[in-house]
Amino acid sequence: MASASHRRPRPARKRRTALLATAVVAAVGLVVCLVVALRPGGEPDTVRTAAAPDASSRPSARTTAGEPAPAGKTKPAEGKSSSASPSRTAAPATPSARPSPVATPRSPARPASGTAPLAGRIQPGVTYRGVATHYDAADGDGACSYGPSPDLMVAAMNHTDYETSAACGAYLLVRAANGASVTVRVTNECPLPCAPGQLDLSKEAFAKLAGLSAGRIPVSWSLLSPGTSDTISIRYKTGSSRHWCGVQALGHRNPLARLEIRTGGGWQRLTRTEYNYFLSPDGTGCGGPLRLTDIHGQRLTVDGVTVRPDVVQPTRVQFARVT
Repeated sequence: MASASHRRPRPARKRRTALLATAVVAAVGLVVCLVVALRPGGEPDTVRTAAAPDASSRPSARTTAGEPAPAGKTKPAEGKSSSASPSRTAAPATPSARPSPVATPRSPARPASGTAPLAGRIQPGVTYRGVATHYDAADGDGACSYGPSPDLMVAAMNHTDYETSAACGAYLLVRAANGASVTVRVTNECPLPCAPGQLDLSKEAFAKLAGLSAGRIPVSWSLLSPGTSDTISIRYKTGSSRHWCGVQALGHRNPLARLEIRTGGGWQRLTRTEYNYFLSPDGTGCGGPLRLTDIHGQRLTVDGVTVRPDVVQPTRVQFARVT
């Protein structure tokens, strides 16, 4: 009995020890909470991280390819390298960029479309800068295969801007730094090392801007849609027949973008050569109706032009003037 009564007080001592430990832990926890609450920026670190803006949610400074450009801004022309382009109005690299003052855009009246959707490197309404040199143009003929020119106000376009004869027949207003100007027609190609933006003028045209002894002068130039009473003519190349033909348009007011022939399935576009003929290698459409399209999208249909090689056959049509 004595031993049993001696063991009973021990559970009470354990309970008191447990209560004391609990009180100590609670007091320590209270002190920690007070320290956290009273320190600068007392909110937990995890809360601050969640409140910071996520880098992936920030607006991008780039325009995604294929996304409409911001209103009033011009998207860079696709597939165009700035190192290979003539000095013209540069498309803004970012929405806040401004066009280069080197190129001076104009606002000419347009056909119904209001644009030149088929223009290549040389765009209407843009002033380009480069240099002018001169050469002996002889009778004015050249890589465009037009034959003798009615006057010698002609130019050879640099290889890059010649663009596989796309520049052939284009009328250009060329201005020198002294204020002199001359209108020329592109009839030839100036091979490399003629740089983008460079024009090789006939001696007669160069003399309108400066003395021939100058040799090389800075110029600006832009595309023209001249006033003329002439109509377009068609010529078939030497060797053309019903089985193979090359077709050429002459005297077009605006640069020619396409030449098509009519087939049983509709209009078929012909491939343009560097010597400015459009080829039908299997004879399809040779001697049939033709459709001409300028860089502004204007279309002209020509009927009744037979296959007569090397004969210039006048038509009664001409592209409308764009001023």
